Formats: sequence, structure tokens, C-alpha cells
Amino acid sequence: MDHFLYRGGALHAEDVPLSEIAEGAGTPTFVYSAATLRRHYRLFTEALDWAEASLVCFAVKSCSNQAVLSVLAAEGAGMDVVSGGEYARARTAGVPGERIVFSGVGKTRDEMRAALEGGVRQFNVESEPEMRALSEVASSLGVEAPVALRVNPDVDARTHEKIATGKAENKFGVPIARAREVYTEMARLPGLRVRGVDVHIGSQLTDLEPFEEAYGKVADLTRALRGDGHSIDRLDLGGGLGIPYETSNEAPPLPLEYGALIRRTVGDLGCEIEIEPGRLVSGNAGLLLSRVIWLKEGEGRDFLILDAAMNDLIRPAMYGAWHDIVPVREAEPGAERRPFDVVGPVCESGDTFARQRPLPPMGEGDLVAFRSAGAYGAVMSSEYNTRPLAAEVLVDGDRWAVVRPRPTVEAMIARERVPDWLDAHG
Repeated sequence: MDHFLYRGGALHAEDVPLSEIAEGAGTPTFVYSAATLRRHYRLFTEALDWAEASLVCFAVKSCSNQAVLSVLAAEGAGMDVVSGGEYARARTAGVPGERIVFSGVGKTRDEMRAALEGGVRQFNVESEPEMRALSEVASSLGVEAPVALRVNPDVDARTHEKIATGKAENKFGVPIARAREVYTEMARLPGLRVRGVDVHIGSQLTDLEPFEEAYGKVADLTRALRGDGHSIDRLDLGGGLGIPYETSNEAPPLPLEYGALIRRTVGDLGCEIEIEPGRLVSGNAGLLLSRVIWLKEGEGRDFLILDAAMNDLIRPAMYGAWHDIVPVREAEPGAERRPFDVVGPVCESGDTFARQRPLPPMGEGDLVAFRSAGAYGAVMSSEYNTRPLAAEVLVDGDRWAVVRPRPTVEAMIARERVPDWLDAHG
């Protein structure tokens, strides 16, 4: 469920008409619903209410706007970060270090140092070289770094190949068959304190079986590690639960069902449970608002050319992903639909959001919305073709505010510098 609904024939974000936002902020613009963010976060906390101790850490990589993070921080959310920049974003949003988990395969020594000095819940260590570097950095600061080893369980998440992370050929984690050996070295290294086991098998999973297989392997490993003398009191089970991008499709499992699976597979271990949802919290909490520039008749097909492009929302071009595209002004009942290729103005054939998508009558100047664009939308955008980044707006009830202004082209150019040995004006 989200809070983007038609009222009186007009699509609203909570109590605000999207046409009002388009008028005030322009297009293209990402619009986030605070009520949806809160609701989806609470679904996960409720799903883990059986656990003696648990923490829901929002995956910052899915949607890193400060306003979004601040809404979740006020709810008590932890944060899962994968870079020094995301760590700084989480802290700036008011999240204390003890609620921040630092993941990612390429942590630098500078990032490790910043997190140790600023406070961190744990590092999810992804390789032996990283483990040894973290030992050196922590020892140089005279502190202990809490660590969990990310294990690769070689489980097929049955998702898109570019977002699968738990198979043997993926770059993430240490093979689970070698985990006991690595934990032995980890326990001996100075500056490290072993806390738990970490696993994450991919994103946009739409059934629970891969989770069950992976968590069963984690449970077996935890028992073996305890038998080896390690104090394992925390399990980080990652995220990855999918969302229904197509409203006509069957809905993926609910957080409550996911929580029950966690209880069934690892609940008897007495460990604190951490999970790291991103897409399911933010995905349906945001949409991309755009305006039709032209309706172009082609050879055998018609094109709906929008002012949003692949640089704003790259998921269709990168993953072949589907987003429901709906008019902001509700179509008349029984309105005849016709197929359009929905495209943007970027000079790439790949700048295509949908092919032969049946849509109600639309024309120049009409507003459209891409649903389920809150995750991996604005965070993956770029300024390709010197197109300013889309604005971002947060709605909370009947209030709305621009939370990332659209830069001007002049400001974009002014960020760059011409060496003094060149004459910029010929």
C-alpha cells in the first residue's frame, strides 16, 4: 500500500495534488510520501517483534535524500551504509553510530577510520584483505572494531543477474565453506571483536525459498562457530524483499511472512537480528513526476516523449525494469487505450521507459507519474546530456517541500574549471 491515490479525478501524494507540485517545483521531480515511508518501516519492526533484540537498518543506497533519512531516523531506524559518503549522510540525518552498519566490498582505510572515530555498530567484513586492514586501522586508534563476516552461501536468489549477490560467482562475501577458517584468523587479529554473521543474497526477491535456504546455512554456520569457541550473538540477514512493480502482478511476500521465516530458521539461536530493507521501504514511497513534451507519430508506432529521461530513472534502461506509468489526471471510465513507446529526450535509443504500453489518451503538456520510483531512482541519476538532476520533494500530510532543488545549467557548468593555460573563449 502507498499514499498515492486519485481524488476527484486527480492523483494526489497524501493530501497534496501532484499538479500543485508540478506547478511549484517543475518537472521532472521525484515525490516521496512520508506516511508511506513510516508505514513500510513499521511493517518490518512488527515482523520482528518476536525477537528479544532486533534492529531494522534502512539500506541508504536505495534512497539517500536527507529528508527521507530524517523521517526514518525519527522512527528509530538504523542505517545500512556502503560508503563513507552514506555514513556521513546517516550521521547528518541524526542516526547515532550505534545504529549504523557499514557494509560494502571496497571500504577504504579512510572510511574505516571515519566510522571508528564517529561511531559504528559493526563492520560487515567482505574479504580477508579488508579484515586485516580494519585490524590495522582499529589498532592504530586504540579501539576495537565490532565485526561480522559476510558469507557467500552460493544461493540463487532468482532475481536479475545484476542484483544477485549470493552466488559463488558474485563479488560479495567470503565463501561459506571457508568461513570457519576466516573466523579463526579474525579472532586472533588485534583491534577486532567478533560479533556475528552477515549474509545478503540479492535484491527484488519475490519468493521466500532462497531466503530460507540461505538462512538455514547461516544457522548451521553459527552453531559450528560457537562450537569453535566464537561468541556469535548477532545475525545480519541483509535485505532484498521485493515490491510489486506491476500492479497487475501477484504481490511478493509480506514483511510479516518474512519475519516468520526468520523466526523459523534462526529464531532458536538467541541472536540479535538485524535486517537491511531498502526497496520495500522506499520503493513505493516515491514516484517520478514528468510532463509530456510531444506526441510523435512514427512508422507503425507512436511515441510519447517526456521531459524525464534515462538519466533521471535508469532502471528501465539498465535492468529492463517495469514501472507503471499513469496519468496525473485520471482517465475517464472506459477510455480507450492505445499503445505508446514511452521515451525521454536523451540522445540514446536506450532512453526508453516502455514499449507498446497501452495508455489512455494523453497529449502535449499532460502530467504522468512513474510509480514505484522511490528506490534506485534519484540515487542512480546523472547529469548526462547536461540535463539538470530532477528535483526531489517530500510530502507529509497536506504539506510539501522541495528537499533537493533542481540545479541550474549555469551552476552545473560553474562547478568545472578550465586550466589557466587554455583560453576558454578561443
